[in-house]
Amino acid sequence: MSKYLTYEERLEIEAGLRKNLSFDTIGRQIDKDRTTIAKEIKRHYYEKKTGYSGYPYNACKHRSSCKLKDICGKSQCIRPSTVYCKLCSYCNDSYSNFEEEVCICRFKPPYVCNGCADYQKCTLKKIVYNAADAHIAFTENISEARSGILSNEAELSRLNALISPLVKNGQSIHQIYASNVDELMCSEKTIYNYIDASLFDVRNIDLPRKVKYRPRYKRPEFKIDKGCRIGRNYNDFQAFMEKNPDLPLVQMDSVIGSKGGKVLLTIHFVETSLMLAYLRDANTSQSVIDIFSDIRKTLGKENFKKLFPVILSDNGSEFSNPKELNTARMGFCRQVYITVIQVALIKKAPLR
Repeated sequence: MSKYLTYEERLEIEAGLRKNLSFDTIGRQIDKDRTTIAKEIKRHYYEKKTGYSGYPYNACKHRSSCKLKDICGKSQCIRPSTVYCKLCSYCNDSYSNFEEEVCICRFKPPYVCNGCADYQKCTLKKIVYNAADAHIAFTENISEARSGILSNEAELSRLNALISPLVKNGQSIHQIYASNVDELMCSEKTIYNYIDASLFDVRNIDLPRKVKYRPRYKRPEFKIDKGCRIGRNYNDFQAFMEKNPDLPLVQMDSVIGSKGGKVLLTIHFVETSLMLAYLRDANTSQSVIDIFSDIRKTLGKENFKKLFPVILSDNGSEFSNPKELNTARMGFCRQVYITVIQVALIKKAPLR
């Protein structure tokens, strides 16, 4: 078992926080200790200064009864249309007698505001845990910890004094390593890395065989966020269709021509045998989101829900962000996303 939390486990933590579950309960769900959950939240939460509709962020203790106007001066006012300065998002920065009110809930478990009942009507500074941001921060931290040079200047100087004269004398790195393995105390690959980083007197140009090598072809990596498949795999799709057998099915796929060229997004309405094709400049997730956003704006919310109750796609990277299809830019609330729109990612199959 990996000692690090996976993205799927972080999604479970975020979901547990929204439900106000205890650290013990969340830990049992992902088979981790409660202290691991607490440390994860404390390490990766972030502050968020937001309000709600009509009331921007304002953490002043006197905000409810405050009726001050023109704090920043009429000539310098950024939002002159506001009646009171407390309705301006820059109020706290401009008021010299500002006193911040801090919510006491952030000092006791779960330390974040994810499951707070007053989250949508609070103007104080919020503490939020987000699984995606936490996983990105964790990945960057691990990558940074494993990068760079692990030797000090004295050790590099010792290796340089041993390796550089032998290279200039015509010996290969492999020959030097095989003859002096007990003195080098590092791998052969490490020596190549140090030379490539220009840490020795010799350079890559001094290695006769290396300058003849072509740069190795590295296959492009298309990393798919596996967290998007939670609740959207083929078994979930079958279970959903058993409960809703009368819903029409829409199949979605990409038709790729030349590599790096334009791509078609095909949308096939199975019952009516109608297929639509949209031309995209690149095979990206954002291009799919933009197309569905335009469709929704053209059809309207109700017609869109009727035409696209179930969307079936393959495991392509362009379909790896189904959640974005149901965000505010598409005009859907979370309840609609759960009960109506279901995106199932399965093994790629031809559309007929």
